Amino acid sequence: MENLIGLLVAAPLLGAAVLLCGGRRLDRSGHWVGTALAAASFVVAAVLFAGMLGRDGDDRALHQHLFSWVPVGGFQADVAFQLDQLSMTFVLLITGVGSLIHLYSVGYMEHDERRRRFFGYLNLFLAAMLLLVLADNYLLLYVGWEGVGLASYLLIGFWQHKPSAATAAKKAFLVNRVGDVGLSIAIMLMFTTFGTFAFAPVLSSAEEAGEGRLTAIGLMLLLAACGKSAQVPLQSWLGDAMEGPTPVSALIHAATMVTAGVYLITRSGAIFDAAPDARTAVVTVGAVTLLFGAIVGCAKDDIKKALAGSTMSQIGYMILAAGLGPIGYVFAIMHLVTHGFFKAGLFLGAGSVMHAMNDEVDMRKYGGLRRYMPVTFMTFGLGYLAIIGFPGLSGFWSKDKIIEAAFAEGGTEGWILGGTALLGAAITAYYMTRVMLLTFFGEPRWGPTPSPAEPSAEPAAETAGEHAAPHPHEAPTTMTVPMIVLAVGSVAAGGLFSVGDAFLHWLEPVTGHEEGDSPLSAATVTGATLVVLLLGVALAWAQYGRAPVPRTAPRGSLLTRAARRDLLQDDFNHVVLVKPGQYLTRGLVYADHALIDGAVGGTAAAVGGLSARLRRVQNGFARSYAMSMLGGAALLVAATLLMRAV
Repeated sequence: MENLIGLLVAAPLLGAAVLLCGGRRLDRSGHWVGTALAAASFVVAAVLFAGMLGRDGDDRALHQHLFSWVPVGGFQADVAFQLDQLSMTFVLLITGVGSLIHLYSVGYMEHDERRRRFFGYLNLFLAAMLLLVLADNYLLLYVGWEGVGLASYLLIGFWQHKPSAATAAKKAFLVNRVGDVGLSIAIMLMFTTFGTFAFAPVLSSAEEAGEGRLTAIGLMLLLAACGKSAQVPLQSWLGDAMEGPTPVSALIHAATMVTAGVYLITRSGAIFDAAPDARTAVVTVGAVTLLFGAIVGCAKDDIKKALAGSTMSQIGYMILAAGLGPIGYVFAIMHLVTHGFFKAGLFLGAGSVMHAMNDEVDMRKYGGLRRYMPVTFMTFGLGYLAIIGFPGLSGFWSKDKIIEAAFAEGGTEGWILGGTALLGAAITAYYMTRVMLLTFFGEPRWGPTPSPAEPSAEPAAETAGEHAAPHPHEAPTTMTVPMIVLAVGSVAAGGLFSVGDAFLHWLEPVTGHEEGDSPLSAATVTGATLVVLLLGVALAWAQYGRAPVPRTAPRGSLLTRAARRDLLQDDFNHVVLVKPGQYLTRGLVYADHALIDGAVGGTAAAVGGLSARLRRVQNGFARSYAMSMLGGAALLVAATLLMRAV
């Protein structure tokens, strides 16, 4: 079984190589090649998963050593894989949801001239993420970590002819580099502390290291997680990343990139358990971000950016749970998996709406689409119910567990964290209900109303402008089938995981688990969650379901205007980082020109000037040389006599 692990990475990596190097001969079939190889990786994952289920819980980890990468003295770096329950969970999510997104992309990117390259980048993304979660050491994980960053840059900026897409790709790349510096420093500290960066010896020896050193490592790992998972203060790239094709948004937000930070913290749990200050920092970042993203999602009229704020918030829940330690590790991963289903479904549903609305993203120009896109409406609606925590659906089981774990932290901190998580649930219900109402309910706000009975009619021309009005219609089968499969996961996954605490028992041998001492019973927490859910839905209905929605957003309150600008995160970065960086750069340039270049240039000028004056002495006349010799001799004699006299 161990020999199959490498195939998980090899299949999509082969697809990337073939599609990116194979040339135009693959333009007609490349999309199917990429999809088939992604699906092949999922099949291998399913085989390995079945084999793991046949073993005892403590004997399920598999290892595959491929080769020694850097054997230099005491520095040993191997290319080796570790497949345990935690990495297996991620592998199934990445390959399963990733394959569905590949299939969806076949229809979504049908008319794109560079579709072959797009699928090559998708395969590269899967291969890098699989390498990240399968690595058995932090250095190999770093290779996958950087590969994910490269692939995200290529995919976010895939339509680089749009300045906004090119800028968004560069922004994502640069912000993530800040987090990557944190990971590289953490790996260096691990090597100097433990003499290795392999998971097993580092994590087993964590308690023996000094708390200060572990705190430093934990904070650097958190910085890395903030970059990849778009957590405060490195969250500014996520909304702009929506400039990429919608399948990219689904892949980044549901199955790959933003989940990497949660994986890193959970995998490094032993380090955080031994460094309480680092754990507190993780909890704080998660709590702040879950509210930050939710507030941003409330004010966005762009359907993809509203979902991006939602992702930021939901990942905040996961980071919060991971920061709770053994109380929350399992529930962080459980919510990550259920979120993978419903968030991928929501993004693919948004792409279906855009596909039908001539790529319009402003929800204020939608309305009434449930009559024209019934499959999209049903699948998106199930994802909506799952994310707000509707009883029985996936989000209900996983998010409620995180809220319970937050209260179980105990003391004042537990009440603060639990209250924050409940408030986030209320805001989630509000902004997601707003998305549903603006998109699928009410009267059409996109031009002349077409008849639902005549979906094939030619689109009517807009009364103002040269472009045709949108002609809402259902997406093709290659797009609706993945949406249906993901909707099934949105409904059933959380319940299946909770039967007999199946998911808890699955992960416990790797992550460990402790029952916290919550002041509230599970039934009380569930009741409180349902109350705040209903309040959020009711408020959204009162604002957007009972009154006509204007096509242009009103000015709104100060908080609304700030939320539309991502709570001024870009303004903050510009004032705190960009402007000082510009002044520093200008100062360094001035110092380079005035001091360094001035010193070098001045020395050269002095030597040149002295040389020019000395050249005048060398005039070629013998009488001048004789006079110089006589003068020199006279000076020597005078100096000698003077010295003797003294």
